[in-house]
Amino acid sequence: MINNIKKATQDKMEKTLEHLKKEFNKIRTGRAQAGILDDIKVDYYGQTMPITQLATVNIPEPRMIIIQPWDSSAISAIEKAILKSELGINPNNDGKVIRLVIPPLNEERRKELVKFSKKIAEENKVAIRNERRDAIEKIKSEEKNKTISEDDSKRLQKEIQDLTDSYVKKIDELLALKEKEIMEV
Repeated sequence: MINNIKKATQDKMEKTLEHLKKEFNKIRTGRAQAGILDDIKVDYYGQTMPITQLATVNIPEPRMIIIQPWDSSAISAIEKAILKSELGINPNNDGKVIRLVIPPLNEERRKELVKFSKKIAEENKVAIRNERRDAIEKIKSEEKNKTISEDDSKRLQKEIQDLTDSYVKKIDELLALKEKEIMEV
């Protein structure tokens, strides 16, 4: 039972960290990243599909993404989906491939993106702390029901706190990397 609580809490914290990584990948910096296309869905023959299921995505240069559909009839659908998305990038279509040129960010936009990144990181820290709270409540409940000893309860609560601290530190490290990436000219 004791290990189940710790393992479940660690799994939840790991999922929170993975979620944060996905959120950070969506934030457009001045560099080309295939991750910015992850949430764009294309309406293709009546089905909604991610771009990666319809095309090959390459990054030949730091500020360019090339999307090469396997079926050339999908080009216009992919182009429409990109235009409808909130990327703020105009696709260039030559009939065979779509080129996305990533414009450099101005200083004001960089600061906005850093602020947004901090907000996302803080939301994920709150999620980690909520997972810690839930785990500690379960531990105290087990102690109250006499299924674990007071010593085990204290030890496990400390382990959960240490786990929480390590995940909060990981979030801070990811945020620092993202800030550096955004502020890079």
